[in-house]
Amino acid sequence: MRDYLSVADLSPDELRTLLDLAAQIKVEPGAYRDRLRDRSVALIFEKPSTRTRVSFEVAVAQLGGHPLVLGTSDLQLGRGETIEDTGRVLSRYVDAIVLRTFEQERLEVLAQAASVPVVNSLSDFEHPCQCLADLLTIRERRGDLAHLTLTFLGDGNNVAHSLLFGGAKSGMTVRTATPPGFEPIPQVVSRARAMARSTGGAIEIEHDPKSAAAGADALYTDVWASMGKEAESEERALVFPAYQLNQGLVDVASPEVVVLHCLPAHRGLEITDDVIDGAHSAVWDQAENRLHTQKALLLWLLELA
Repeated sequence: MRDYLSVADLSPDELRTLLDLAAQIKVEPGAYRDRLRDRSVALIFEKPSTRTRVSFEVAVAQLGGHPLVLGTSDLQLGRGETIEDTGRVLSRYVDAIVLRTFEQERLEVLAQAASVPVVNSLSDFEHPCQCLADLLTIRERRGDLAHLTLTFLGDGNNVAHSLLFGGAKSGMTVRTATPPGFEPIPQVVSRARAMARSTGGAIEIEHDPKSAAAGADALYTDVWASMGKEAESEERALVFPAYQLNQGLVDVASPEVVVLHCLPAHRGLEITDDVIDGAHSAVWDQAENRLHTQKALLLWLLELA
């Protein structure tokens, strides 16, 4: 049995297999419509969600399974039952558990207790399901990922962590450009660099957004204050404007650059209207690809592909 708590859980070959499967499902969805027949998947959301909740719920349903969407108030977690006991009980009812939560540790504890696959649909440490859609989108636009350059601008957050791992596993050069003090966690950077050494990729941590954007094949940004960091919004608004994804950065990137944002977007802050709606934007394809990559992930984990 496999869990998917981090992009680092996958080997380069497994990551490529998942992306290949997602691409095939996208082209021929009808061929997979009964793969989860008589299967149920618990979708637990301890944080608000639009794309993750809708894409997972639709994915399970389109594969012929039963999605069981649960919030904290729907479970005894809200009354003090442990995450371990919740995992043990749900494992007797469902075939997989998808959890969107705050601390990565909760996912790890759940996975240790559960006897069915557990999927990280977002934590404070990583957003590994988003990364699958990101890589599929870049591959659709630019071909083989190896040797492409992906630049992430803004806060070195959970999305940045997953991109560092996913890009390194794919043989990409991943650059992050953040204000000083907002870099990705050093342990993530060192681990991603170790991965990149075996795939021909590279990891570059910078503070100059224009230098990081130069020649990039993909430009990616996210909100400046991630969920749970909203109290820092005003402070961050003073230091992040130089990292806005705008036409000036698009102009110094590759002529075929792909613009990405995991959404929701704060237009006029981390990204401008003309860029998110412009010719280089793949943001809406990126959002759609959450559906296809999550179908592939569930089928792969349950060995039903």
